Amino acid sequence: MPARKRDILLDTAERLFYAEGFHATGIDRVVAEAGVARMTLYNHFPSKEALIETVLDRRYARYLDQLRRAVDEAAAGEAVMALADVHCQWLETTANRGCIVIKAIGEFEQHHPAIADQGRRLKRELIAAIAGALSRDGVVDDSVVAERVLVILEGADALTPVLGATTVTSHLRAMLPAVLASATRGHA
Repeated sequence: MPARKRDILLDTAERLFYAEGFHATGIDRVVAEAGVARMTLYNHFPSKEALIETVLDRRYARYLDQLRRAVDEAAAGEAVMALADVHCQWLETTANRGCIVIKAIGEFEQHHPAIADQGRRLKRELIAAIAGALSRDGVVDDSVVAERVLVILEGADALTPVLGATTVTSHLRAMLPAVLASATRGHA
C-alpha cells in the first residue's frame, strides 16, 4: 500500500505543480487532493524540494522513454521525425501549458539552484536522445544539429499555450526537415 500512496502523491503533485506552479502549490494542497496525511508525504519525501525533484525525474523519464522507444522502432532515416512525432503527441495530450522542466528552472534558479541544475541535466538527456536519433539517421556527430532540433522542440513547448498544440505541432513538423537537411550525413 505505501507504494500506491507514493504514486498517488506523485501524480497529484505533478498535476498541481504543472497546472499552478511549484511555489504556488503548497504541501497542504497536495496532501489534501491526494487524500493522504501530511506525515505520509514526509515518510516518502523529506521536503517539498525532494518531492519536486522526484516529480521532475519521473515525468521526464516517461517522456524520454517514449522518445527513445520511437527512435528504436523507427526505420533508419526516420528516427528524428519519429522522435518529433512523439513530442508532438506529448504536446497534444500531456504538456499543453509548456515544459514543466523549463518552468522549474525559471522558478528555482535563484531560490533552489539544485532543482534548476536538475532541469538542465534533464535537458542534456533530451539532447542526448536527439543525438541518438540523428545518429540512427546517419547524421555525423554534430552537436549543433542536436541543439537546433532542441530549439525547435522547446519552442513548440513554449508556444503551445499561445498558439495551441495543433498549430505548434504543424509548424514543428514543417520546420524540422529544413534543419535536418542542413545536417552532414555519414556514408556507409
